[in-house]
Amino acid sequence: MDMNSGRCADEPSKGIGFFERYLTVWVLLCIGGGVLLGKVVPGVARSLDQMAIYVGDAPVISIPIALCLFFMMYPIMVKIDFAKVVQAGKAWKPVGLTLLLNWGVKPFTMYAIALFFLGYLFLPLIGEDAVDLVKPPLGVNLVEGDVYGSGTVVLVDGVKMLQVPLWRSYLAGCILLGIAPCTAMVLVWGYLARGNDGLTLVMVAINSLTMLLLYGVLGGFLLGVGQLPVPWQALLLSISVYVALPLAAGYASRIAIIRTQGKAWFEEKFLHWLTPVTITALLATLVLLFSLKGEVILGNPLTIVWIAIPLLLQTILIFALGYAVARWMKFSYEDAAPTAMIGASNHFEVAIATATMLYGLSSGAALATVIGVLIEVPVMLMLVRFCVKTQSSFANQSSESITATKGAI
Repeated sequence: MDMNSGRCADEPSKGIGFFERYLTVWVLLCIGGGVLLGKVVPGVARSLDQMAIYVGDAPVISIPIALCLFFMMYPIMVKIDFAKVVQAGKAWKPVGLTLLLNWGVKPFTMYAIALFFLGYLFLPLIGEDAVDLVKPPLGVNLVEGDVYGSGTVVLVDGVKMLQVPLWRSYLAGCILLGIAPCTAMVLVWGYLARGNDGLTLVMVAINSLTMLLLYGVLGGFLLGVGQLPVPWQALLLSISVYVALPLAAGYASRIAIIRTQGKAWFEEKFLHWLTPVTITALLATLVLLFSLKGEVILGNPLTIVWIAIPLLLQTILIFALGYAVARWMKFSYEDAAPTAMIGASNHFEVAIATATMLYGLSSGAALATVIGVLIEVPVMLMLVRFCVKTQSSFANQSSESITATKGAI
């Protein structure tokens, strides 16, 4: 998961913050609270979900979720120093490798792994006849009984919904995770692994900008291959609302705050204040998501395991590939560690936002993106320890990093 570390490169004593350190605990507590809420007062979350912006009779944007997700995304975007992006040409090998992993390899391995486990190996456990209700695609005129992709239009409380196989809904969530590269939280992982902070910041900025161009294209293509609804308008709208809008807000406010308060105050005070706000917004979203999925989890808790297994394998595979190629290309360790980690981890804010917007707060796709949060922190900490232990295996190569950005955080 992507959170703001709020750390300057010359302040190693701060390290990972209290909220980030125990993030798995907070996530588990919110899952439990959400399940309990859905069991005791099931109408609360559904009432909040009905507070939405509709296009026709289709709920496109959940207002409470949109507010929460904006506050998750804004701190990530405000941290990017766009002046450093132009210097990335001096580190073209690490930047090129991370772009290849994130956009040329990771989406397709995620699709293949998730399809194998959810569509074949675990299908008897999920249930071949199990179905999920998702939002119909925005801008497509469908009537009850129409077939779209692998779904059939049905009326639920007077609202048109698509009834699709449940495993395909889980597959959609995995796809959305696979095409969302990690951003700000990788700064924490890179620091803990003793990597090059300046290069990490540059890769974060470039991947965030690349996401504006490729997220919708790859998402639409892979969702279409998976025979799921491909609401292009909603997909592009989700990028605009959850990436472009906080990106613009972050860029404008960063300039204004640094100009009026100074860079030291911005990094040491402002970013530090945003960290609990971001995590609070994420946790509130999790409570809503799991309050709607409480019955599914209580009825079959192995659902989490079925989805977590392909996500875990994908994370380890991409990390191993990136780390091995970086070593083969003779990167310095300081460049190799963050290059592999930014490919292995995922941008959960965008994935959760897009799944919620495209398919609905109570969809299996939204649940799959949330389950990714459960494994992110412990798995990435495990990979950090692996990097530190294998640091000595790297030869003393000259760094491909951008020395000018060293300490830019």
